[in-house]
Amino acid sequence: MAKITRKAAHKGKSSDVVGFYGEDVFNTKTMKKYLSPKTYGSLISTIRHGQTLDASIADEVASAMKTWALEKGATHFTHWFQPLTGATAEKHDSFVVPDGEGGALYQFSGKELIKGEPDASSFPSGGLRATFEARGYTAWDPTSPAFVKKGKGGAVLCIPTAFCSYHGESLDNKAPLLRSMNALAVQAERLGRLFGIKSKQRAYATLGPEQEYFLIDRQFYDSRLDLLQTGRTLFGRRPAKHQQMEDHYFGAIKSRVIAFMNDLDKELWLLGVPAKTRHNEVSPGQFELAPTFEELNLAVDHNMVIMEVMRDVAERHGLACLLHEKPFAGVNGSGKHNNWSICGTDGKNWLTPGDNPHDNAKFLTMICALMAAVDKRATLLRAAVASAGNDHRLGANEAPPAILSIFLGEQLVDVIRQIEKGGAKSSKNGGTLAIGVSSLPSLPRDATDRNRTSPFAFTGNKFEFRAVGSSQTCARASIVLNTIVAEAMDDICTQLEKAVDAGKDFNESLQVVLQEIVRKHKRILFDGDNYTEEWQKEAAKRGLPNIKKTPEALKAIEDPDSICLFEKYGVFSEKELRSRYEVNVHTYATTVAIEGGCAVNMVRTMVIPAALSFLDKLAMTSAAVESSGSPVTQVKALLSETASETELLLESVKTLEAALDEGKPEKTIEATAAARKHVDNLERLLPDDLWPLPSYAEMMFMM
Repeated sequence: MAKITRKAAHKGKSSDVVGFYGEDVFNTKTMKKYLSPKTYGSLISTIRHGQTLDASIADEVASAMKTWALEKGATHFTHWFQPLTGATAEKHDSFVVPDGEGGALYQFSGKELIKGEPDASSFPSGGLRATFEARGYTAWDPTSPAFVKKGKGGAVLCIPTAFCSYHGESLDNKAPLLRSMNALAVQAERLGRLFGIKSKQRAYATLGPEQEYFLIDRQFYDSRLDLLQTGRTLFGRRPAKHQQMEDHYFGAIKSRVIAFMNDLDKELWLLGVPAKTRHNEVSPGQFELAPTFEELNLAVDHNMVIMEVMRDVAERHGLACLLHEKPFAGVNGSGKHNNWSICGTDGKNWLTPGDNPHDNAKFLTMICALMAAVDKRATLLRAAVASAGNDHRLGANEAPPAILSIFLGEQLVDVIRQIEKGGAKSSKNGGTLAIGVSSLPSLPRDATDRNRTSPFAFTGNKFEFRAVGSSQTCARASIVLNTIVAEAMDDICTQLEKAVDAGKDFNESLQVVLQEIVRKHKRILFDGDNYTEEWQKEAAKRGLPNIKKTPEALKAIEDPDSICLFEKYGVFSEKELRSRYEVNVHTYATTVAIEGGCAVNMVRTMVIPAALSFLDKLAMTSAAVESSGSPVTQVKALLSETASETELLLESVKTLEAALDEGKPEKTIEATAAARKHVDNLERLLPDDLWPLPSYAEMMFMM
């Protein structure tokens, strides 16, 4: 019988970080202490080399996890999974079981570790199963370590898992993510063999997602029904001073915020999340946290942890953390910059220019593969970031537009142009690297600026996909990116293999392949300002898609060519893919309906009563002043304007209610925006003590 030995939660000072980092994670260091050498070696092989899990070690691993978790104060375990809600889910089961003698034992078996069976009928499935089919299964993902989550009510062992239906279809984001990573690894290993690389490890994608967010005082959050129910303000006038002075960006962090950030970092470090950078973002009240790079699957899990811990820590500090893409109109929204790269079978980052011609040829091959992937599958990437919240952000003056393009920088574009021409060997000024492939020019290293307006920008040793929304899981975009790059690498490898089999020189064949890719896909390259109207016109001339709204963007998922793509690489079956379309369409429509319904409620129960109260006071004041013989022209004008706006607001609410009854999202969005216009006008007219909602100025500046 196991015994509980509780350890107090770490009170760690910043100087203790090295000592407590990863303390609440069942990581490789911890495994080594609790597992036998044989079991440890087997599990490490599964984690690091993608080998099949040996089911015979499950009981020992489960026993070790249980012992460790009990020492951390955990009384329960959960299969922590990521359903198609975009959030995480968990069902807690106790380690405690009766011993048959009036007492209890602690038990946790290998079977319980490997597989769970939550009652999962209410999770969205997009038609993969009927609602009365409650059975769903969670399957342990040993490549993402278990961790202990602590709170006021105790601690629970969280075991990252995939989630699937009774018939084996994926009901989550993790399973297809792992499949896409495998598809990418297969093609990377194939390309590595063509380059004569002796495999040292399994290839894998890496990710470093920068997380933007807002903080406001909790009392303001609790006073706004729109924030409580929708995550964004449906009404609110932009204050006279907001972000136009650009004095908040990278400014000194307020003491209350730095206290929150300090606690946030400590909690994340305990959970092994490599929080690295923190700073003020552009809009007042907006901030960013950036972690260091990790293997992609783990980075996605860690980002889900980051969002949860942010909200919890903020609440403890009397704050509310807003993760919506556009919580405040008229100022910057929040995104999630997904910094993606690939580590090859030689253990090197293949998006880093190397120190020898061989590595640089490989680097340029990857650049061209990404050009082909993004150009050919731009609509799928757009679909991967489509949501009602992100529609408010994409194309605004702080976010990448809905047009997908690639920024490479002046120096690298010069090299690409020379590849297209074939045979050029010169390079613009800047530190250069020789490339030992026939007719390829010298390659500049770190000789380019960054383009913050580009949705897909090369930033030295990675590509930064900036279109992902702040509240979205990184998994959706990563699944698509992994798959389309795997497809592009597959095409390159197939051509090179045919050429080599025919006795042609590899370097010369590679030059021909890359030249053709550049000629075919150069339209995707753009180094200018993506925010301008001129670029939209130029993009249209180039034939680049500009899909501004979610319903249109999601259609790419059901395209027959998309279905063939994902089926070919084993990422989604047709049934699974169509289910994602259905889930996303339903989520979009439901989100819009909730916002419309919330707007109606707020107008009828809060704004209209305040306006009528002000009208009553104005009418009495006007009558009293007029009876005294004093001029009341401006008072009557104010009375008339307030009455007019109130009347127009009531009319707009009727229109909104009709749109909601009709169930048409586009009409609901238009009607909600129309109602907002009149509400915001009334905020300008009504006195502060009568206005029922915290203002933008209060929420953004009073912390």
